Amino acid sequence: MKYDPGLETLLDLNGTIADQGNGYWIKIDAWRVPVTGEIPHGIRYSLTLHRSDGRRILGYDNSHAVKPSGGYKYAGLRLPYDHRHRHSEDKGIHYEFRDAHQLLADFFEEVDRVLKEIAS
Repeated sequence: MKYDPGLETLLDLNGTIADQGNGYWIKIDAWRVPVTGEIPHGIRYSLTLHRSDGRRILGYDNSHAVKPSGGYKYAGLRLPYDHRHRHSEDKGIHYEFRDAHQLLADFFEEVDRVLKEIAS
């Protein structure tokens, strides 16, 4: 595993809850786990945007594998763990984790986009 300086930034944000205005808020959880094939960066994370009632409306995480669409059913399939949820009912789509700084940038960019859409 190559060194990722952004991992320390992500870990420092663990437990952060930040008001986004108009009742919306974000929560960031991140902690070290053993490096595995499913989690090669050794960090379990959950970055989420919520409505005032607590319902998640956006999320980036690696808490479970995401089954690819299209009915793939063969033995050698490696299911991705890094994924994002585009709305509260979304089961998740693959997210290409490159490094922790990019994860944070992608998350906050999408938070801004979602909140702008809601305000329109």
